[in-house]
Amino acid sequence: MSTATPTRAPHPSVSSGHSSGSERVGGGLFDPKQLIKSFPQAVRKLDPRVMVKSPVMFVVLVGSVLSTVFAALDPTDWFGWAIAGWLWLTTVFANLAEAVAEGRGKAQADTLRKAKTDTVARRVIGPDEERVPGTELRIGDLVVCEAGDIIPGDGDVAEGVASVDESAITGESAPVIRESGGDRSAVTGGTKVLSDRIVIRITTRPGETFIDRMIKLVEGAARQKTPNEIALNILLASLTIVFLLAVVTLQPFAVYAGQRQSMIVLIALLVCLIPTTIGALLSAIGIAGMDRLVQRN
Repeated sequence: MSTATPTRAPHPSVSSGHSSGSERVGGGLFDPKQLIKSFPQAVRKLDPRVMVKSPVMFVVLVGSVLSTVFAALDPTDWFGWAIAGWLWLTTVFANLAEAVAEGRGKAQADTLRKAKTDTVARRVIGPDEERVPGTELRIGDLVVCEAGDIIPGDGDVAEGVASVDESAITGESAPVIRESGGDRSAVTGGTKVLSDRIVIRITTRPGETFIDRMIKLVEGAARQKTPNEIALNILLASLTIVFLLAVVTLQPFAVYAGQRQSMIVLIALLVCLIPTTIGALLSAIGIAGMDRLVQRN
């Protein structure tokens, strides 16, 4: 008997479903279709109530508004207009990166949601069986799964023993044995029965299954920030405050030295000093990371 180490190769049927969803999302950040589709969302994110959640980009937004105002007061100042244009471009690009990442995540979630709603369960009603959508299952329902069936929901094996392909969840191609009783009775919705027949007792409510939680993670609706993300946000906010104070104190010294600086120059200096790039892409990185996690199981 060979004892080959399992490889992280998803089941073909699962892999094809995931790849098709990824292909619909687009090739990456600079995919023209995705950029055009996400641009309106990026513009809507210019709302200060949204931007304030990212202190770095909120400062850039305020700088963009102020530089535009000062440039309008002196229409012949091409330097001022150039600075204002670059600041607005930076702000919109940050929002666009986040909108594209959200769009990819939502498309991936739609693929998972479609796979969930398309699953049909064989619910046990007395001595008979009835076919119902997997989304209608409730805690305590008994469902029958045979070779080739997709398990419609999270639960425990109440009767029988079967080989189950869990590559859709774990990424491992090697099948596992699930049987009633013991610590190997738990099964997850979306996995596939490869052999024999089992009866499963549903143990989760609709909307609380593993796939449902995965959808929420991809969409970012229920994702909690990791300690590293929280620490990085605090660091970015602290650096922004420090550099803001440093730039504010420059003007008195400049006036004292007889070299008064324009507000546009000070705004440009502030944006160059604060960690604008990291602040601009931090949220997009988090969303894109969840998207890649699901793509690779």
